Amino acid sequence: MDVTAALCTLDRSIFAKTGRHLSSLQSAIFYGAWLGQKYHDIAEAYHCSDAHIKVVGAELWELISEVLEEPVSKKTFRVALERWENSLMSAEETAITPSSLSLPAARVASAKSDWQFPEGQVKLDSRFYIDRPPIEARCYQAVLQPGALLCIKAPRQMGKTSLLARILHHARQQDLRTVVLDLQQVDSKTFQDLDRFLQWFCAMVTRGLELPLKLADYWDELFGSKICCKDYFASYLLPQLKQPLVLALDEVDEVFQYPEIADSFFALLRGWHEEAKNSELWQNLRLVLAHSTAGYIPLNINQSPFNVGLPIELPEFNAEQIGALARCYGLDWQATEIERLTSMVGGHPYLVQVALYHMARDRMPLSAFLRLAPTESSPYANHLRRHLLTLQQQPQLASVVEKLAAGGEPDLTSLDIFLLDRMGSIQLRDDRVRLRCELYRQYFRNVH
Repeated sequence: MDVTAALCTLDRSIFAKTGRHLSSLQSAIFYGAWLGQKYHDIAEAYHCSDAHIKVVGAELWELISEVLEEPVSKKTFRVALERWENSLMSAEETAITPSSLSLPAARVASAKSDWQFPEGQVKLDSRFYIDRPPIEARCYQAVLQPGALLCIKAPRQMGKTSLLARILHHARQQDLRTVVLDLQQVDSKTFQDLDRFLQWFCAMVTRGLELPLKLADYWDELFGSKICCKDYFASYLLPQLKQPLVLALDEVDEVFQYPEIADSFFALLRGWHEEAKNSELWQNLRLVLAHSTAGYIPLNINQSPFNVGLPIELPEFNAEQIGALARCYGLDWQATEIERLTSMVGGHPYLVQVALYHMARDRMPLSAFLRLAPTESSPYANHLRRHLLTLQQQPQLASVVEKLAAGGEPDLTSLDIFLLDRMGSIQLRDDRVRLRCELYRQYFRNVH
């Protein structure tokens, strides 16, 4: 049982028992204690006093004791958890028929009713969400800081929205207000004019807070849209709240396609973050920006929100995390199986989960899945065709991908990189652009 799987299993059990997830600090203590760290080391890493860590640690061991129904301490919790896990597995394996034991981890596989097809946000209480330490803990801690700004970057289907949902859930548990806006849902007409866009922005936040809309009281074209928008937040929205507000903006790279809007809007957000250094009012606003790529428009370094605050770049799953997810599907995979899958799809969370879901559901051998993966009969067929359609509608982009699939190094414009990075079809390494994985290389050899 590895630390990631243990933390996920425990957190789900605590949520089922109490309706609350582990806090970021509790998760950090669990993670550090599992790895043999001392309280002092954990305290230094998370900028807390030793005494505070000991208090939170004591509460954590008491909570784990309740779930395991036996007393545990920092020294004994790991052994107790492993014993508890084994006892659960043994108890459930005796209750299932021999025919269902073809997968080694039958305890998990028998619970197919909660299997979620890998599409969209992973539900808050889903056991199929895999933490990528220390990212979650850092985000949970950062969003509670006055005037916080978090920038979460990753291509599509890498888990941004699922992480965003957990950050907001954690904030609500700490009695913060939350509003989330998906900018991908904005009508293109709204992006045609800065005044229209900022009024829409203010109106949607007002709606999320369930407050009366009072734009007419604060909007005067004499002062300009940015001043009016700031005044609406400073004089109306923020003073109405009795607790801090976490404002999360998902898919913010939609704005990158409208340079005039982007320039002003991102400068406005950066300005609000800077205001929080000297204003208690603006300290009550915490911003979380989730985007697929850095965009292809040059933002003034002193006006961009993407080079301040806490930058979070979601990595692909590592072997340990893929192994933990495989066990959620009842697959008792060893290093060899994980290596064979990653040789085809890398550690891309969506591609990995699709593979595990279908192999577990259809009892498909790994070798058969890998042969099928880059074909039109693949479980990836819809995903690949969607990318193919995008490329066929943009011949220049299709030509670039075809050359990359053949191992070439085509000349790429900043727009090419933006679009391909946003799709998640490329990786940027050592100033070189490459297709993300073997699956894409095989499938996109002949785009036209």
